[in-house]
Amino acid sequence: MNWLDISPIFLTLTVLIVALIAFIAEWLPVDLTSLSITVVLMILGLVSPNEGISGFGNSATITVMAMFILSAGITKTGILNIIRDWLIQWGGKNPTQQIFTLGMIVGPISAFINNTAVVAIFLPIVEQWSKQAKVSISKLLIPMSFLTILGGLITLLGTSTNILASGIAVQLGYPEFGIFQFTKLGLPVFFIGLIYLSIASPKLLPARKPPGGESLAEDYELKEYVSEMIIPPKSSLIGQTLRSSEIQRKFDLDVLEIIRNDTHFPPPLADKVLAVGDILLVRGSRSNLLNIKDERGVEILADFKFNSQELEEQNNSQEEKIAEVLILSNSRLIGSSLKDLRFRQRYNATVLAVRRGQELIRERFGKIPLKFGDLLLIQAPKDSFIGLQTTRELLVLEEKNREGLRQNKAGIALAIVLTVIFTSAFNFVPILVSSLAGVLIMVITGCLKPGEVYGSVRWDIIFLLAGLIPLGIAMDNSGTNQWLADNLLKVAGNLSGYWILVLFYFATSMLTEVLSNNAAVVLMIPIAVKVAENIGLEPLSFMYAVTFAASNSYLAPIGYQTNTMVYAPGGYKFLDYTRVGLPLTLTLTFIVPLLIVKIYGL
Repeated sequence: MNWLDISPIFLTLTVLIVALIAFIAEWLPVDLTSLSITVVLMILGLVSPNEGISGFGNSATITVMAMFILSAGITKTGILNIIRDWLIQWGGKNPTQQIFTLGMIVGPISAFINNTAVVAIFLPIVEQWSKQAKVSISKLLIPMSFLTILGGLITLLGTSTNILASGIAVQLGYPEFGIFQFTKLGLPVFFIGLIYLSIASPKLLPARKPPGGESLAEDYELKEYVSEMIIPPKSSLIGQTLRSSEIQRKFDLDVLEIIRNDTHFPPPLADKVLAVGDILLVRGSRSNLLNIKDERGVEILADFKFNSQELEEQNNSQEEKIAEVLILSNSRLIGSSLKDLRFRQRYNATVLAVRRGQELIRERFGKIPLKFGDLLLIQAPKDSFIGLQTTRELLVLEEKNREGLRQNKAGIALAIVLTVIFTSAFNFVPILVSSLAGVLIMVITGCLKPGEVYGSVRWDIIFLLAGLIPLGIAMDNSGTNQWLADNLLKVAGNLSGYWILVLFYFATSMLTEVLSNNAAVVLMIPIAVKVAENIGLEPLSFMYAVTFAASNSYLAPIGYQTNTMVYAPGGYKFLDYTRVGLPLTLTLTFIVPLLIVKIYGL
């Protein structure tokens, strides 16, 4: 039987179901999954080749790309450092006041700058702030993530989801959204969330990390994993280099330092020739230390007393330091192991331990594929950390040096972004045109270097959007949206307009917990619009409900990127998100549709 003879609705639904399973199962990264969907749709004839690639030229995709670049211009010129100083000065001493102050800062910023970038900038700031204020960081990071999500709903520019929703509205024959089109809804929703999080979070969130913070060595429980061993006269290691001896590979050890006659040799150590009497400071399990003792004739110094401060003091030395490094969502390291990456050679840094949520991995982590949100405890020369701070693969959880910022360009960058907002808000030019012009001026004025333009774009998001847009076209072409809307009305046809809005809000918010928020918008907005048109209600109100629900992901660390970013740094458990997020989700499920009815009508 030829698939051309099969109902287009059946084919589209089949692709849709397989796509949902693929997104949930994470067989491939989400951007590759969405591109695979596009290819399948073209092969099945559900979209034409031109429709299949239309996502790459869609105004929403290009606008999102421009917004990433404009956000980079703001961060590269150090404007947010001024805001950081305000936070430290006026942040307060108790969690309720701190969360409220933090929200009043990150919320408005997230309305105009991508919230993933905001969390990346404020994560190390909040970590230092929590230590100064003697407050557990776990009381602050989930609220910060949630508040950037809520802030992103204040304007069109806050998230890629909002811009994508505007593009879908145009495809469906409605005007594109203005920058402040749903600000009247976004502001009260933000303040409802801010008040709830300020009051409830300190009570609902446990102190997963002690107030003030332990030393990193204690936090990662390295006491049983850092030891000293000495090379006696009969050891087979004498005259060999660390590389040729292969002890690090065979025994899963990391040599952190070699001490010879009171002289300390830090990494890189691979080509250091070992001699009698050398003392090696190593990270490894006791069982592996006993194995190397038997096979290579080394002696473990029984009187070595691990002192966490001894390792931490390297932070104050001129040569070595220890810090935490977060794997970012668009990192090319994801899916590869430290061994495959040759991490030590690539970054001139040694990984001491890996934290994945609540799980602490200290043995054989060199062969474990890295994931988004993994937190690496790294020891490296200070010069190596300068390189780590500039890479887009990793986020060093410490404040960046101001020397690398173009602070003399801060006023220009701010003026460019404000001009983009002003010209679009008053419809002088479309947002696509003003944002691209803003990008060009950022480069011409030196706020961004040409090479930084490409590096500032979240290409995984761009390819995700470009791949999802044809799925929406296929659902419309095949009549799937109308079929789903008709069947939904059979179930919910007797409900009032308000309760149908509640139904769409709740369904979308559940869908966004297992899919990306952009995928949820692509799937749900066309169906919601068809339902509204069929029963004579206001389609824009249904678009707003779906758009807000798609971004409001508060139940799990995996539903939204900012939630995943704070998972390991906060030392959270999975249910910590649900404990705080479920009351917020249920509250907004009923309040947002009510506000939509009051503000925009039905």
